[in-house]
Parts: sequence; structure tokens; C-alpha cells
Amino acid sequence: MPLTVHGIPEILALGGRDLGRSEWKEVTQELIDAYAYVSGDHQWIHTDVERAASGPYGRTIAHGYMVLSWGIPMFGELLQVTGVGRALNYGVNRVRYPAPVPVGSRVRLHASVTEVKEVGRGGVQMTRGFTFELEGSEKPACVAESLTHFYP
Repeated sequence: MPLTVHGIPEILALGGRDLGRSEWKEVTQELIDAYAYVSGDHQWIHTDVERAASGPYGRTIAHGYMVLSWGIPMFGELLQVTGVGRALNYGVNRVRYPAPVPVGSRVRLHASVTEVKEVGRGGVQMTRGFTFELEGSEKPACVAESLTHFYP
């Protein structure tokens, strides 16, 4: 069950808080193919099962940006914000992909709120630390900072 905060004052109090881990999400070829379709990225390492079988990973791997895109819904498993007028994704910093994500593997998000600061017009910027853990791997699939603005 996610932590719920209400309004800007409670958001401001979150700085430095570890929010824990989301549920595991399985990486299927269907998800990879759907992402390839909507993104237009049909590189063989993601979509050609036969060719990828003889490639460097022995099977297809997920697009890095597909894994990163799971950050917001997975974060929603950990924190719900109520009592604000709007929330806007502001950007992403320091994105890295230390380990490939093979089809059939599982990923989960370990998230923290690293900083919350005022940005004007009564709003705040929340900087969230995202580490996408790859089951059975010492290296994460992806690490990033995600920035969101919240306004009353």
C-alpha cells in the first residue's frame, strides 16, 4: 500500500525519504514489441527473436527507455500525492543503463525522494531517485533522477 501525502506542506517533508520497492514486473516480448511499435525503435536486438538468439545476450533485450518509462507507474505503487492542483513531469537527470534487461527477466523500482524544493507560484520540485533493480543481477537495469513539479 503506497504512502499518501496531502498537499504541498506534506510533500516538502518528504526530502531524504526512502520509499522502498515496487512489485516486480516481468519483461515480455509482447511488451518489447509494443514499445517498439509506439516508439518506432525496431532495432533487431529488441524485436528479432531469432537473430538476437545468436547475439551478445542470447535473446532479445528491452529498450532502455521502456524500462525508464515504468518509473512513474511503479512510483505510484510507493507514493500517492493528493491535494494538489496539478503535477507535471519536469525532466530526468543522470540516466544510465548499467545492465541489459533480457526478455523473461523481472524489474522493480527502488525509489527515494532525494530533495524537495520550492520553485515559485506556490509549487515545489520533487527530485526522485530511481533505481530499477534487475532480479538476479548485482547491477541495476537503470538509474535516474526524475523531477516532478507539484502546484496547489
